Amino acid sequence: MLNLDFTQRVVINTAEQDWIDSPAAGVRRKQLEREEAERGRATSIVEYKPGASFKTHHHPLGEEILVLEGVFSDENGDYPAGTYLRNPPGSSHAPFSEKGCKLLVKLHQFDADDRNTVRIDTNNAEWLPGQGGLHVMPLHSHNTEHVALVKWPANEVFKPHRHMGGEEIFVLQGEFCDEHGRYPQGTWLRSPHMSTHHPFVEHETIIWVKTGHLPI
Repeated sequence: MLNLDFTQRVVINTAEQDWIDSPAAGVRRKQLEREEAERGRATSIVEYKPGASFKTHHHPLGEEILVLEGVFSDENGDYPAGTYLRNPPGSSHAPFSEKGCKLLVKLHQFDADDRNTVRIDTNNAEWLPGQGGLHVMPLHSHNTEHVALVKWPANEVFKPHRHMGGEEIFVLQGEFCDEHGRYPQGTWLRSPHMSTHHPFVEHETIIWVKTGHLPI
């Protein structure tokens, strides 16, 4: 088990982590949270070397993917960097990458009734006005869980706030900051239910963020 105490704040700069080989040749991972070896809840950065593939496999409680680099593929299509995917509980596929890719992958974390398949190319989706100078790109909502990209303009300061049901962030571009520290591109943060912070940025920054999904 790795980082499964959801009462604790977790910060990992994935650029400083070592890669770990997966059971599939040419596929490596950086583990962020994990329940069991090859089973249960897991969040990882995954790298496919050119030509690497996984056998057909099932997702009993879903799979969520954000393509960070390259092109990720399965029998249903090709997904370039910036694509957000949700494969619902009970789905299956045989993924591969012809030229290589890197992904943020979350496994076994869906509600059983969250049945929507999602395919969003964030390179072409619309940014909506958010609070202050923020822009938001909604990606998915189900019950209390909300997933989005958030674009912060340089020198933006957000109001102090509390996280009902927790918050999870992956820094895609720039550097995200709060009173606890500074988080460069590639940093993964998980903050527990009812945690608080006062975030800001000094340079334009884009984050993937999920809220309202952690155990209360």
